[in-house]
Amino acid sequence: MSCLEVLATGPLSTIQDLGRPGLANIGVGPSGAADTGAFRLANRLVGNDEGAAAVEVTLGGLAVRAHRDLTVAVTGAPCPITVDGRAEPTNAVLRIPAGTELRLGVPPRGLRSYLAVRGGIAVEPVLGSRATDVLAGLGPDPLAPGALLPVGPAPARFPLVDVAPVAPCPDDEIVLRVEPGPRHDWFAESALTTLVSCPYEVTAESNRIGMRLDGPALERSRTEELPSEGMVAGALQVPPAARPTLFLADHPVTGGYPVIAVVTAADLDKAAQARPGQRIRFRFTRRSAAR
Repeated sequence: MSCLEVLATGPLSTIQDLGRPGLANIGVGPSGAADTGAFRLANRLVGNDEGAAAVEVTLGGLAVRAHRDLTVAVTGAPCPITVDGRAEPTNAVLRIPAGTELRLGVPPRGLRSYLAVRGGIAVEPVLGSRATDVLAGLGPDPLAPGALLPVGPAPARFPLVDVAPVAPCPDDEIVLRVEPGPRHDWFAESALTTLVSCPYEVTAESNRIGMRLDGPALERSRTEELPSEGMVAGALQVPPAARPTLFLADHPVTGGYPVIAVVTAADLDKAAQARPGQRIRFRFTRRSAAR
């Protein structure tokens, strides 16, 4: 079977697909690509099914060698791309001859890039998915130099476009829409106003599980313990430090701190591209603001 040889991985490179939805009742989170829009686009560009497994690359640094002629696409955070030293574009169909090296540099904006290969990465699925869940330890291990990634057979249909126009990732402030959370009444009346009025900064304590934010305190009006409750991606959970944590793709299925708000599903891809030091502002959806 044809394969890619991993030469370098950068800070973190993992295999991802669209995850394991529907298994929270047995304690298994959905996982999957953090930026599903960029992930789906990469697969569409090379003619794969949109859920075919691909490589999610955090802050660049991935280098691979093709063991036969391959067709690939890189989407998401717009990192510099070279094929045997020749610059190539993002969001485009790329031909990688056998024996050549593909390298992804550090993106100037955004956080996560996606490398899709025509045929998909054909590692063994676990619970119906090839996604790496860094919290639960399910799926393939994070990539390491020397790993050989099998590539599945090419689909019957061919790529229909050579390049896709994509709006750039913001490099300053990201705005995320929210709905009030199931425990917003556990907070002081001013807390929701604070959340949507003041900027928060993404801290270095962030990963695929969640994003710790720094900014104004969100004061609680109730101090008793909260039993564990189900959690979803986008939940803004507030631990005792009174600063929110935004749950991402590999979030736990339950949590014991109150959720003040939930980021809309449509804005989770933007959240997945926020990098440490970047500012985030929250805004109520029009429906919430009208209440």
